[in-house]
This record gives sequence, C-alpha cells and structure tokens, in this order.
Amino acid sequence: MRLKRFGIYDLVIIAVMAALGIALKPVVTVAVHFVSAPLMIPGGSLAGGLYMMWLVLAFALTGKCGAGTLVGAVQAVMVVLLPIPGSHGAMSLISYTAPGLALDILMFLMLVLPGRDFDRLASFFGGLVANLVGTLIVNLIFFRLPPLFLLVTICAAALSGGIGGLIVWELYKVAKKYRLVR
Repeated sequence: MRLKRFGIYDLVIIAVMAALGIALKPVVTVAVHFVSAPLMIPGGSLAGGLYMMWLVLAFALTGKCGAGTLVGAVQAVMVVLLPIPGSHGAMSLISYTAPGLALDILMFLMLVLPGRDFDRLASFFGGLVANLVGTLIVNLIFFRLPPLFLLVTICAAALSGGIGGLIVWELYKVAKKYRLVR
C-alpha cells in the first residue's frame, strides 16, 4: 500500500477514526457485556459493530481503499505500545489490522472495480465483513468456541457489524451535507 495516495486530510481522518475506535471500545464493551454475558456470547462480537464502524467511516470519508487497513494498523500499534485495554499482545497486529484489510478488499470489489459510489449497501456490508473477520480471527487465536456457540457468535457479529455499517451511512450523509467529504 502506498501512503503517497493519502493526503493530509486523509491521514488526519484515519488518525481520528483510529483514536475514536480505541477510546470508545472500553465503554462500548462494558455496556454490551450486560447483554452478551447472559447469552454466553463473547462481548467483542456483539460490540464489534460499534468499533468496526470507524474503519468503514474512514473509508467513506476518504473514499480510498487502504483507509480501513491503516485505521486497523494504527489501532494495533496503539494497543501494543500503550497500556490500553483490549490488547492481545503482538497478536493485536493481526486481530486489529485484518478487519480493515477485509473491508478494503470488499470496497475494492464492490465500489472501485465497478466504479460505483459509496452507498448504504456498501456501508452495511463493510461493517458486516469487518466485524465477521475480526470475530473469526479472535475466535481462531483465543476462544476456539464449539461449533454451535461459534455459529451464534458469527450471527451476532454479522448483525452488529451490519448495524454499525448503517450507523456509518447516517454519519456519512451528515458529513456530506456539511461538505466534510471530498
């Protein structure tokens, strides 16, 4: 990935989205655990839609593939180097970056190749795919849930990710109204 494609505006958006995702993750996770714990679903899969949405919003605001990967990579470096809750140690480099990479691949296939504009459908599936990939990677690395619980977790992750994507769509429309989108 070439950073030269990203201007100062793009890099500021990427840094802000990464910081917002990390800053809000502990608050969102605690709130979601009240719902996920009784259902025996890992809280991250259910809350993931709310912290994966920052990757999707970074793509939406910059319009550039690679933005999601950069947000995930910045978040990974932050949780590895700083005393931030949610770190998986060195494995954070994978568990935080892979959802952004999956998002960028999806956006490339959905929008860049056919030459379409960012829309509600792309936003929905962007959040869904990012959260699914994050959930699957964390499951492979740490949880190794039995098949039935994994299926329930994947369904929760898909629903949460899709909802996060729809929230991004609404935020994107507001940003567009106020000409914050290039």
